[in-house]
Amino acid sequence: MLDIGAAPGGWMQAAREIVGEKGYILGVDILPIRQFNETNVETLLGDVSDSCTVDRIKEKMPHGAAAVLCDVSPNVTGVWEVDTARQIDLARSSLEVAKKILQPDGAFFTKVFQGDLFDEFLKEMKQNFRQLHIVKPEASKKKSSEIYILALKLRD
Repeated sequence: MLDIGAAPGGWMQAAREIVGEKGYILGVDILPIRQFNETNVETLLGDVSDSCTVDRIKEKMPHGAAAVLCDVSPNVTGVWEVDTARQIDLARSSLEVAKKILQPDGAFFTKVFQGDLFDEFLKEMKQNFRQLHIVKPEASKKKSSEIYILALKLRD
């Protein structure tokens, strides 16, 4: 599993419980991620919009990933249009990474902010995956524009 925007490491900890000793988890973020003692959990400091970081991910995951999780969030400015555009931009960069690293039957789970760019991004997701599910976690505040998209099975 690849966790994009992994800092501080909570999703990686949850994923480790699921994959146990058999799976592999790589967390990537521009911020430091807590270190794990398990040998099948690694972290990488880097920006997923940088091709060098993508190359480093590919080196660590030569057989690809069964799942890519993206919980990145921009530094919010409080300006709605700016924040939603930055969020979609981060999700789009993560989508590009997922297309390069995800195994054909894999899953891509990404956070987005609903806004004027959401429909365009959703259309792009539909062009790349066979199945999409939009999820609003119960833990998310009702007024929050934060939602998640679960995408399954890359298109050829």
